[in-house]
Order: sequence, then structure tokens, then C-alpha cells
Amino acid sequence: MADATVSIDPAKLTPISIEAMANQATINIGTIGHVAHGKSTLVRAISEVNTIRFRSELERNITIKLGYANAKIYKCDNPDCPRPGCFHSTRSKEPIELPCKRVGCGGTLKLIRHVSFVDCPGHDVLMTTMLNGAAVMDAAMLLISANETCPQPQTSEHLAAVETMKLKHVIILQNKVDLISEEQALSNREQIQDFIKGTIAEKSPVIPISAELKFNIDAVVEYIYRNIPVPVRDFSLDPRLIVIRSFDVNKPGCGVDQLKGGIAGGSILRGVIKLGDQIEVRPGYVDVGEDMKVRVRPYRSRVVTLNAEANALQFAVPGGLIGVGTLLDPTLCRGDRLVGSVLGTVGSLPMVVVEIEIEYFLLRRLLGVVSEGKKQAKITKLSKNEHLRVNVGSSTVGARVAGIKETAAKLVLNPATCAEIGESIALSRRIEKSWRLIGWATIVKCRSIKVETE
Repeated sequence: MADATVSIDPAKLTPISIEAMANQATINIGTIGHVAHGKSTLVRAISEVNTIRFRSELERNITIKLGYANAKIYKCDNPDCPRPGCFHSTRSKEPIELPCKRVGCGGTLKLIRHVSFVDCPGHDVLMTTMLNGAAVMDAAMLLISANETCPQPQTSEHLAAVETMKLKHVIILQNKVDLISEEQALSNREQIQDFIKGTIAEKSPVIPISAELKFNIDAVVEYIYRNIPVPVRDFSLDPRLIVIRSFDVNKPGCGVDQLKGGIAGGSILRGVIKLGDQIEVRPGYVDVGEDMKVRVRPYRSRVVTLNAEANALQFAVPGGLIGVGTLLDPTLCRGDRLVGSVLGTVGSLPMVVVEIEIEYFLLRRLLGVVSEGKKQAKITKLSKNEHLRVNVGSSTVGARVAGIKETAAKLVLNPATCAEIGESIALSRRIEKSWRLIGWATIVKCRSIKVETE
């Protein structure tokens, strides 16, 4: 734990400042696509970190929860070092300069980007988990297996999902080219190009790779550097972090005097969080009394540690995935209980809402699900009192359609969540025992509830 107040000047920081990039990532890139198309393998090839960590994932060799890994990207300062071999990536803990790996080059690899990868599950029943990850993405890499026809069900659904979240930058990676002939690869490439026509990925080049053999990974790294801009961040505003994981680091049998507070993990959207800051987590404690009134009391605490993977930080800037150590009761953070919350300066966070009015758009057909007639099922209109699932930021909440008129609807949320007017949300409907993406919406009006401060 640290009590020292950190003194920094946010006006002097940018997402590509060495002071910011040296210890933490400043841009988030998601890996999306159908199950077993190589998302986790690609992240491991770039970052040297295995995102499949939980026992249930290791046993089945698939991603179930959102995976995370940070990587530093370097470029050789020798102008004679040929591209793309002059680009290199490695794990986050390495220094800002390294000797060039190319034999006979003699140049120095200099840090140019520090990236957090959000590894999304590709299984159809984990679509809401993928949408939670999309909430913090600045760009996405869509992996498509070259030895299967394109598109596979979740290839379509994941691309539609990042379009829903208004993501503008997508890289198309044709993986597993080592398993097929050149003719098959070219045929698959044509399928991919037909698939992405009319989507946000239409102008994205198709990069052939083998994530398992690390073939063409340097080209992927170069593309990230040259074609994915670091988003504009405002470091001067009150800090706000969107929580996409939370956990308890205490081991069983730990003594009372050795207990550590809960950890909230996520990505800072704006501002700078420093050690010693007084913070608030909303919604916090939500209770429905006997009078059916919803009462909300945010959690309040202090920042005692900041970490980006194994790197301890004095301050954390927007972008990347950060672990914020607090003095909160660790049971409040255990098992991702804070996922969907917003963390920031006391009194500066979004309102807590129980009802929203939206302008919505429904997809024409259901992506990722094929009916008995082998055709994509059509999506029917919303109906009054229908129950949906809504993704607001990293929060996934239930919603009842209380009113509907053409492309507008009123939704009653359960439980209450943080939201703002103008925010984009994703809509899902329960179909064949799974929640499936059916469209998206923009919040035009909110009914908030009073937040208790004592």
C-alpha cells in the first residue's frame, strides 16, 4: 500500500508519451471471431502471454472469460533495417529500448506503442461476455480461419457487434494459412472479401498469418502501428474507469492483519488516476425495499495500488487495462462482482438509472444462428412487456419493454446501472437458450434515482 500523493501535470502527458507508455498500455485492441480461429494464440504470439488461465478454460482449451495481455511494440532506429522485420513486439515488462533482433543490424528497438489486448470468447453462448469486452476496445482484430468457409456464425456476429459499438478500426487476419495450399488460401481470401463488403472492415487489408508458427506477426505489428491511431484522450477531466473485472487477491487462511482490499480492473476513459486518490464506485450497493423503491449507495474508498500486469504504477492514464487496488471489503470485488460499475472521483460519475428511452435499430436477420431451413432467422419486432438483455458500457442488465412506438422504446432496467444520454447500447434477445444480438440503440432520455451519500 502507498500513501504518498503523486504529483503530475496531466497537460504534459499524451497517450504516446514515454512517461505514460513505459509502464502501462495506452490503447486497447480486441481479438474477435469464431471459436477456435486462433484469437488467444495470436495474442500469445504478440505478447508472449497466455490469456487462457482458468482451469475450465485450460481443460477445454477455449476462452470463457475475457482474457487480457499487454505488449510493447518497437521499431528499429536503423533506416537500413528492412520492414516488416524492423518491427518487434514483446511482453509488457521489458524496457523502452532493446537491441535489434535482426542478425547484423546493430540498431536499437525503440518503444512506439504499448497495447492491451482484450481476448474475447468466440463461443455463441458467450456473446454477452464479448460485448462487455467491446465496451473498452479502441480497435479490433477479426481472426478468420483459412481452413474453414467464411463466414462462420460468430465471425458474422462479432463483426456486427463491434459495428454496434461504433468501432471504426478493424484488422482482418486470415489465420492458419500453414494448413492449406496457396490456391485454397486465395479462394478463402475471396470469401473474406465478399463477406466484409458493406461493413466497417470493407477497406481493411486481409493479412495472411499463422499465429501458431508466428508467421507474419511482424506485419501485424506494423499494421497496428501505422493504421490504428491512438485515440484522443482528455487527461485533464475528472478520472473515470469502466470496470470489466474485479477480484480478491487474498489467499484462504490469510490473517486479518494481512488482508488486502478488493481490486477493480478496467480501462480509464478519461483523466488520470493517482495513488492516494479518493474514489467512488457506482452503482455500488443496490437494494429494493419493501416499498419497492430502489435505493443506491455507491462504494467509497481510496486508491492504494495501481498495476498494469506486473508493472506497479504511480499514476494511470487513459487506455490500457489497469488494476486499481482499494480499501474496499474484498468480498465486494470477488468473482467479478463489480463488473459493469464505473469508478472515478467522488461526485463526478454518471447518474444511476432505472428507466431509459431509446431510439433503436434491429438487424434484419439473426447472426450466428441458422434455422432448420438453413437460412438465417429473421428478427421480429420488439413487443410490449418483452424481456431483453441490454449492454450499457461494460454492464449487462435485464430490461423490460414498457412502451414502444416505431423505432423508439421505453425500457425498465433491472438492476439499476450507470448510463448517460447519447450513449450507445446493444440489445439482445433470448433465443434457443442463449442471448443473441438483435440490434443496437442510442439513449435519448433517462430516469435516474437519488444516490445516497451517507
